[in-house]
Amino acid sequence: MERLGYDRYGAQGGDWGSGISRELGIIAGAHVIGVHLNWLAPWVPQDATDLTDEERERVEELRRFRSTEAGYGAIQSTRPQTVAYGLTDSPAGQLAWITEKFGEWTDDGLPDEAVNRDQLLTNVSVCWLTKTAGSSARLYYEAARSGTRGAPPVSTAPTGLAVFPREIARPIRRFAEQSNNIVRWTEFDRGGHFAAMEVPDLLVDDIRALFRQLR
Repeated sequence: MERLGYDRYGAQGGDWGSGISRELGIIAGAHVIGVHLNWLAPWVPQDATDLTDEERERVEELRRFRSTEAGYGAIQSTRPQTVAYGLTDSPAGQLAWITEKFGEWTDDGLPDEAVNRDQLLTNVSVCWLTKTAGSSARLYYEAARSGTRGAPPVSTAPTGLAVFPREIARPIRRFAEQSNNIVRWTEFDRGGHFAAMEVPDLLVDDIRALFRQLR
């Protein structure tokens, strides 16, 4: 960003981009005026016992995800090259691998009802035509060996979070505030993990609202 001539800038991300944007706020805090996230990995202290009903529901979301929906992550973080052969060999396999997540992590309905079909097929096609199933999965493999498990590092960057109801698992604000400088927290009544594709109007408005207050 310095080479491009920007001394002050913001960062935004969801999914893996959330962790990257958050890390920018930590390592370049003198330049990053704020961070907007539409995904924040839920973290609950092991000794937390005074959970509200809403907080228990969110803890259960995370437990359910880890026990029934995280198989892709387990494979990609342990044997990414093995699954890569099948995904590279079969466009149907690559389509199923990606589209299943759009079905699970968006609002109710078929995947192409939540996200434009052409956009969804473009997403899959880019992965298959460039034969990058293996290299894209390596992110999980490397992260599993990075030694970053446990409580998240503290970020002092002003942070806004957009929380969508069909997210993989929704964070709990009071625990998120232990490691993030939360200045904006918005709970939406529609949208899911792929908010930028599913409800771009809501996401863009929230991003703009955060950075307006940080000018």
